[in-house]
Amino acid sequence: MDKIKKLIIDNFSLDEKEKELLDIICQNKAQNDEKIFEIVSNLINFRLDFDSIIAYLAYELGYKFDEQTTDVDILKIYNTLCTNFNFAEGTSKQEQAEVLRKMFIAMSSDIRVIVIRLYIMLYDISKYSLPLTREQHQTLLDVREIYAPLAERLGLNSLKSNLEDYCLKFLDPKTYDTLATSVMLQKDVNEKQIQITTKNIQTILDELKLSDATIMSRQKHFSSIYKKIQSKGYSLANIYDLIAVRVLVNSVEDCYAVLGKIHGIYKPMEGRFKDYIASPKPNGYQSLHTTVIAENERPLEIQIRTYEMHKLAEFGVFAHWLYKEKKNKLSELDKKISWLREMMESSKDLSSEEFIDTLRTNLCEGQIYVQTPKGKVLEFVEGATVLDFAYSIHSEIGNKCVGAKINGKIKPLSTKLKNGDVVEIITSQNSKGPSRDWLKMVKTSSAKSKINAYFKHEYKEENIKLGISMLEQGIKAKGYSPSKVLVDKYLALEQFKYVFNTQEELFASIGYGSVSANNIVNKLCQLYEQDNKAEIQQIQQEHNQNSSLVIKKNKDGVLVDGDSGMLVRYAGCCSPVFGEEIVGYISRGRGVTIHRKMCPNLKYLEEERLIDALWDGDVKSKTTGVVMKIISTKSDKFLIKLTQDVVGAGYRILGIDSKENVNGKIVTMMKVEVQKQEDIKKIINIVKDINSVEDVFRVGI
Repeated sequence: MDKIKKLIIDNFSLDEKEKELLDIICQNKAQNDEKIFEIVSNLINFRLDFDSIIAYLAYELGYKFDEQTTDVDILKIYNTLCTNFNFAEGTSKQEQAEVLRKMFIAMSSDIRVIVIRLYIMLYDISKYSLPLTREQHQTLLDVREIYAPLAERLGLNSLKSNLEDYCLKFLDPKTYDTLATSVMLQKDVNEKQIQITTKNIQTILDELKLSDATIMSRQKHFSSIYKKIQSKGYSLANIYDLIAVRVLVNSVEDCYAVLGKIHGIYKPMEGRFKDYIASPKPNGYQSLHTTVIAENERPLEIQIRTYEMHKLAEFGVFAHWLYKEKKNKLSELDKKISWLREMMESSKDLSSEEFIDTLRTNLCEGQIYVQTPKGKVLEFVEGATVLDFAYSIHSEIGNKCVGAKINGKIKPLSTKLKNGDVVEIITSQNSKGPSRDWLKMVKTSSAKSKINAYFKHEYKEENIKLGISMLEQGIKAKGYSPSKVLVDKYLALEQFKYVFNTQEELFASIGYGSVSANNIVNKLCQLYEQDNKAEIQQIQQEHNQNSSLVIKKNKDGVLVDGDSGMLVRYAGCCSPVFGEEIVGYISRGRGVTIHRKMCPNLKYLEEERLIDALWDGDVKSKTTGVVMKIISTKSDKFLIKLTQDVVGAGYRILGIDSKENVNGKIVTMMKVEVQKQEDIKKIINIVKDINSVEDVFRVGI
């Protein structure tokens, strides 16, 4: 600990109170001095303040601060670091998404925590070895798909590249070893070329009288080389620019002056010049990139930027605050990552799958900038549509949106926006509001959340009923009585991992599908079992003898488990008919959808949302349109005969379409209205009796 303590003292001007606090914390014994020293070194090199360093040190050493006397900033960082965001064995995907959401919200409350967490992650994965454990493999996937893109989005390019290098090393060791071998083989050649290029650039700097300029060189990251191989379709043999030379100057004018001189002595490669000064990257990165043919006849990348640009490249959105060294600038810095907090807050109504997908989209996709007619610039992820724009203005604007004028031309809702577009939203008071298809059109978590909120509000009472029904069914399936388990004692909201203000919100979220009914049922039954251990054995015996669900009458002629006032609709994919075996599916915001038990689409639905359903006696008043597919030979009188026979038998034809296929057969699709399963059999027999018919069957089986 003495080495770590000295490192901190040498890099900070500490007052007596800070020295005393450091002494007290360092009295605790460390489990891994090497880890703490390396991470503290990285945090100091990153220029994080003393508050951040001391909070991290206390976190690693297990020191507990006195909340009454400790500085608020230190305590805030420390408490966030100490929050357990690990996944327990057997944690469901829904719970993982909830933990991930809470972690990002906590981290974004003070962005210094993000830097500390990323450096802890970098150290931890650097110590992995093959073969990986299952947990290590999952961690590396999360780093590659979430945390490295987060570092890039914040402009922490070096940290991002280091994280990606370790992911490549352990997730694709063969590729990593091949790259390492190739780089080593070219090491001597590259070093000689760097010496020659550095000498030539120094001559240019002397001619321009830029005495304060600096020349640097670096080996490109393996992950960067691999991405180029993947994106360009190159083989490793075609990747020559494994090194880069960087020139730092004082002004933008100097950048372009140096560029002109370099192009005067080196031939630039066509299509390999990037002006990120005139057009910065979305994370603020600025630099001139040019690739030239060097003396060894190989490509060499040269980057030219100012010292200020270099600070931003190294420290991202932290650069201005870190170098001005004023704590009150932290609030301005927070604004630069407001997108992160907004994304986390707006995603709370999304399902676990939607949340993870949206998180990856927001972090990994590029950024575009579009304008309102008044010139206000708005930022979106690539692929954002007119609807994303509308909802970014206001929920009601989005709900009433019917289209947009993009650069003066009317465009539909699904139109994807492009950089520089000027967008004017068109609304209508006669708009019916969002449809489920809108969720497939939008790209941003904010828009998805607002559309989901609309459905949750519009169908709140229905969702509450469905949520209660799902809980009752799950509790019955475990052999317990819902009246004994669904009580206030066990439904106390603080016992769950989700944030709800009322029990109705909990029930509605279950009914809507943003919270897993199984997770809540398991928790409720666990609490019930703790209080009623003596009764459990008897209940289980009764359950084994009779595990059937209680069926209640539904006004639509279908018996479903639960409240009889539920909205029931019939699936269009299989068009269930009275007499066929059926099953209910509790859909999000649409009540219970009735499917045939043999419907092929059931395998794509969530099993926990399926519910028992039966036909209620005779429902002759209920009619269904079913589609028949008829294969026949050519006959001028076939359609006349078909319609006469079907209508003559008392059935109503709703639609008919007939076409010749590639085999010369006539394929006829006929939609006919029926009341029960026997009607389908009768119609099939009627059609089969027509001479030219070769086959007839119902579509949707």
